[in-house]
Amino acid sequence: MAIIHYANDMSHIQIVYYSSGDSTHLLAEAIQEGAAEYGRARLLRILPQHIQHGRYPIQAFADELQDASAIIFGSPTFMGGPAAQFKAFADASSANWCRQAWADKIAAGFTIGGNLNGDQQCTLAYFSTLAAQHGMLWCGLDIAAGYSPEGLNRLGCQLGATAHSPDGKLHPSDLATARHLGRRVAGLANRMRAAALKKEQQT
Repeated sequence: MAIIHYANDMSHIQIVYYSSGDSTHLLAEAIQEGAAEYGRARLLRILPQHIQHGRYPIQAFADELQDASAIIFGSPTFMGGPAAQFKAFADASSANWCRQAWADKIAAGFTIGGNLNGDQQCTLAYFSTLAAQHGMLWCGLDIAAGYSPEGLNRLGCQLGATAHSPDGKLHPSDLATARHLGRRVAGLANRMRAAALKKEQQT
C-alpha cells in the first residue's frame, strides 16, 4: 500500500473496541485499514486491566476522543449485547454526555458473534443509542445485501458491520465489509470537514 501524507484537514478516526480474543481485533484492524485511506485512524482497545472497580479511565484518552472526527464502536455480542468491558467504557463516557462533547461527530459500529444472527443487531442498536445520547451522527452501511459484486454485507445488516465466526476465523467478506465501513466513515468525515472549512472561509 502506498504511503499517504495527510493534510491538517483530513479526518481522524478513533476505533474504540473490546476484543476477548482475536476476531473482533481483526475486524478493528480492517476498519482501520479502510479508514487510513482517507486520514488518520487509530485503535483504542479496551483491556480488562484498564478497568478498576468497574470503572474505565476514559479521561486518560479524553484528548484523543475529543480530537476525533468520528468514533467507531466495536465489541463481540455476548448475551444479546456488547461485552461488559465495552459497557464500562460507555458508562464512563457520561462525563462527555453532560457536556455533549462528542456532539456532531460521526459514529459507527461493528460486532461479531458465533451464530449467524445471535442478536448482533441488538449490539449495533446499543451503539447507535450510545451515539444518539452523545448527539453524534450515525453512519451505517450503504450496501444492499446480495447486490455487491465483492460479496460485501453478506449477513445483510445495514446498521453496521457484522461478522460470523464460530471458530475464531473470519470470513473474507466480513473483513472486506469492515474495511468498507472504515472507508465510508472516513470519507464522510472528510466531506463534512471540507464543508465546514468552506463555510468558515465564506464568513
